Amino acid sequence: MTGSDTSSATPSSFRLAYVPGVTPTKWVRVWNERLPGTPLELVQVPAAEASRLLADGGAEAGLVRLPVDRDVLSAIPLYTETTVVVIPKDHVATAAEDVTLADLADETVLHPLDDLLDWQKLPGSPAIERPATTADAIELVAAGVGVLLVPQSLARLHHRKDLTYRPVLDAPESRVALSWPQEEPTPDLVEEFIGIVRGRTVNSTRGRAVTPPQPSAKAKAKAKRAGTGGSTGRKSAPGKQTGAGGRRGGAPKGGQAGGKRGKPRGR
Repeated sequence: MTGSDTSSATPSSFRLAYVPGVTPTKWVRVWNERLPGTPLELVQVPAAEASRLLADGGAEAGLVRLPVDRDVLSAIPLYTETTVVVIPKDHVATAAEDVTLADLADETVLHPLDDLLDWQKLPGSPAIERPATTADAIELVAAGVGVLLVPQSLARLHHRKDLTYRPVLDAPESRVALSWPQEEPTPDLVEEFIGIVRGRTVNSTRGRAVTPPQPSAKAKAKAKRAGTGGSTGRKSAPGKQTGAGGRRGGAPKGGQAGGKRGKPRGR
């Protein structure tokens, strides 16, 4: 097989990158049901490296955190995550169902290097050093060094028995999107996955060859009548003339069609 033949062949698998905290399970299940002959390969990647992986062709598409470089990647926002503060279970903030940034004014707030929240200004006081990763920051929270603000899915991912979290009502939020390298046209398998995450049914025509609608039985009958040459093929209505001046069923007995009526019979 030549190199050109290989490049034009249908891909044997579909590589989907995903960042920590994102759970692609439900979409993978639908993919396996609809395309059992094309395996879906999951590629876990740190959030800060996801865009580069897609741009370099390391995956056909990815579930990433926005923003991405729209000059290089296309993206469809999927959902927005609540931001929470991770705190020790004996922290005073556990008495409330949720908190605000003002409630954290007296806290040491950890800011890991892999944080992707769009902060204009962090609340509270910064730690002496920035942790390298969110996982490192979680360890520091458990050690009582400070608190940490993250998307809720990351708080669940790094769950510890000695820690809990509370929603922060006015904090920046993280948006999760489906992203893929910009190409024209979009590859068929990427279109398939777009349809899955958008909830399209298996019978959706988007990205597939459209089958012309079949005419109904009524439409077929009407077309057949029209092809027989006009009114001769039509069924006459009751009481209306159908022949050359005659009535339905022929001219009346004892007289010509259109003539005068005969004398009434005697009683």
